[in-house]
Parts: sequence; C-alpha cells; structure tokens
Amino acid sequence: MKPEAIGKKIKELRRKRNLTQQELAEKCGFTNSLLSKIENGQTGSAIATLSKIASALGVSLSWLLQDEEQQSLIILKKEDRQTVPAGEEIGYLYEPLANHSVSSKIEPVLVSVLPENKDLTPYTHDEDEFILVLSGTINLNYNGELQTLNQGDSAYFNGGIPHVFLPANDRKAQVLSIFISKLH
Repeated sequence: MKPEAIGKKIKELRRKRNLTQQELAEKCGFTNSLLSKIENGQTGSAIATLSKIASALGVSLSWLLQDEEQQSLIILKKEDRQTVPAGEEIGYLYEPLANHSVSSKIEPVLVSVLPENKDLTPYTHDEDEFILVLSGTINLNYNGELQTLNQGDSAYFNGGIPHVFLPANDRKAQVLSIFISKLH
C-alpha cells in the first residue's frame, strides 16, 4: 500500500475516533508535523511508527497496511504483494502478507533488511514479535546486545525493548516478522 493510501486511512480513522492530529500525535509520542506528513502521504513510515499509530487508534498494523476488505480466507500471491517503503528513519522495505480484521492479534510481514543501512537506531513498538530469517544474515540489536541470526534462525521478543535488524554483511536479508498484539 502506498504512503498516500496509508495516510488517508489514518486520517479517516482518526476523524472517526474524534481525535485531532495533535491528540493522536501526543498519544504516539510524535510531533504534529510528522503525523501531518504521514497523513498527507509526504513520507513513508517505519513499521514501528505505523505500529504506534495503529495501537493508538485501536487497530492492527496489518489492517492499516492493507487496502483490501476483510475476508475469512486470505490468499495473497507473491506477485500481488506490495512493498511498502519505510521512511528514512529505518532501513527496511516491508511487505504485508495478509489482510486481517481490525481485531486480529497477529500481523505477518516480510521485512527486507538492506545492506547499506548499517547505522540504524533501535526502536520500540507495542507488539511482541516473532522473527524467522528466511535468507541472508542479520545482526539483531536487542537492548544493546548484538545477536547474529542466519537463515533458518528465529527469535521471539518483547517489542517494547529497543531493537533493530542490522545487515551482517553486504547482502540483503529477508526476515519473516510476525507481530503479536497484546491488545484485548
């Protein structure tokens, strides 16, 4: 889904929730200026940023990223997946793998860790996270400690602890990330 479409969904849902931009920005810990840019499609956003917005609005991250209507069976062919560019604050590309309902508790995302982004700042989000390295090698910086994960390695962690995926070499890596919502 393109940043403009994501921004439009955020703006529409914010208005349905009777929140001003300032109120939503404060709930997320952002500036009003950043939220305005996101709502107007002027910037791509990292998963962590969109996760905080989704949480503040009471919806799942995958609902926010997908533009299809909810269905009881979701099949998303590889050729139909859309890559969502992250903002400059994070060095990833990500592809939502399913469209879930607003109340879904899991959100599968394919994350491409780009080799040129070796100095990324750790971030947090509200969900727990399970990851499986599908290809390549990453360094998982979790709470200031580096863990090298190779193809086939996995990890499960609290997303509220600062973390970031860093490239371990000059090759792109792909990681299956499953965000598990703590919302009831």
